[in-house]
Amino acid sequence: MTEPTFMIYGAYGYTGELIARQAVAQGLSPVLAGRREDQLKPLADALGLRYKAFGMREASDIAPYLDGVDVLLHCAGPFSATAPQAIAACIQSKTHYLDITGEINVFEHAFTRHEHAAQAGVVLCCGVGFDVVPTDCIAAYLVQALPDAAELALGFDSRSGFSPGTAKTSVEGLADGGKIRRNGRITTVPLAASVREIDFGNGAKQAMTIPWGDVSTAWHTTGISDIEVYMPMSPKRIKQVQRLNWVRPLLGLSPVQSFLKSRAARVAGPDEAKREKATTHVWGEVVNDRGDHRVARVHVANGYEVTVHASLAIVAQLLAGAPAGGAYTPSRLAGKELVERLPGSGRVTISEE
Repeated sequence: MTEPTFMIYGAYGYTGELIARQAVAQGLSPVLAGRREDQLKPLADALGLRYKAFGMREASDIAPYLDGVDVLLHCAGPFSATAPQAIAACIQSKTHYLDITGEINVFEHAFTRHEHAAQAGVVLCCGVGFDVVPTDCIAAYLVQALPDAAELALGFDSRSGFSPGTAKTSVEGLADGGKIRRNGRITTVPLAASVREIDFGNGAKQAMTIPWGDVSTAWHTTGISDIEVYMPMSPKRIKQVQRLNWVRPLLGLSPVQSFLKSRAARVAGPDEAKREKATTHVWGEVVNDRGDHRVARVHVANGYEVTVHASLAIVAQLLAGAPAGGAYTPSRLAGKELVERLPGSGRVTISEE
C-alpha cells in the first residue's frame, strides 16, 4: 500500500507557498505544482519536496499529472480560467478536488458536476479557505438555531489585505456587478446595492453587499432562499463603489481588464507581522417569516491563516478517509465546528438580537 498523497497547485503563489510551508511543518509531503518550473524548483528544493510543472488548459493534459495523487488542492486564481478543467481532470483520474476560490461561478460549476463526481467516487469541495469556511460554518449554525429561516445575511470584518491572485479575481468581478440570492436564484444587482449598519463583533459599522461565494454555497448548506453577504466600508468608500455602477460595462472590456490586472499583479500580500494583527470578525443573521431573529458571531485569525489551516484540515480529512463522492460545501464536508477548531478561532456565539 502506498501512503496517500496530495498536490498543491499554484504552490509558488502567495497563498500556495504559505500552505506548502505549513504542510511541511505539520509533517506532510505534498507534491508541489504550477505552470512555471523556474519558480517551482527553488521552493521544492528548499522544502525537500517533489514537484511537477504543467498548465491547466485542457483536462486531458492535466489528468496524467494526477496519477497517484489522492487529493488536489488548487490554489492558483483566478479560478474561473482553470477550475472547470481541473475538476474534469480530477473526475477522470479519481482524484479528490479542493480549491480556495471565492468565485460564485466556480462554486456553481462544481455543483453541476455533482452526479459525475458521485459516480466516480470523487469529492469536490470549492472554497476551503477563508472563502468560504467561516461564513459557511456560521450559516450552518444559524439554520440549526432557526430551521424555518427565510432570510440569511452573512458578513465579515477583515483587514487581511489582498494577495495578487485575490486582487486579480476582484478585478474580474467588477464588471459582473453585485450578487445576491432571491427566491432561490442568484441575481445580479448593482455594486453595493444594499447598505446597513452591522456589529460584526467589534462595534457597529456601515457595511455594503458584496458578491461573496456564500451567495452560492450558503444555499446548498442551508436551503435558505434569500441570501446576502456584507463587508464593512467607510461611507466615502461605499459611495466610490456605487459610482462604479455608472461605468460598469466598461470594466469588462479586455483592455481595461488587462490594465487593472497588471496593477493587481503588483500587490504584495501581507507579511507575517501584518497577518498576525489582522484578525477577523465573522457575523451572520437569520430571520423567519414571523420576524424571529438569530445572530451568530465568531472571532477568527486573519484570512490567510484561516485559509492555510482550513485547507490542510480538509486535505487531512480526505487523506484519512473520504465520504461518498459528490460536490460539497465546506461545512457539509468537514462539519460546522471546523471554524472553531482552527488556530486563532474562538467559539461561535448565537443570540436572539
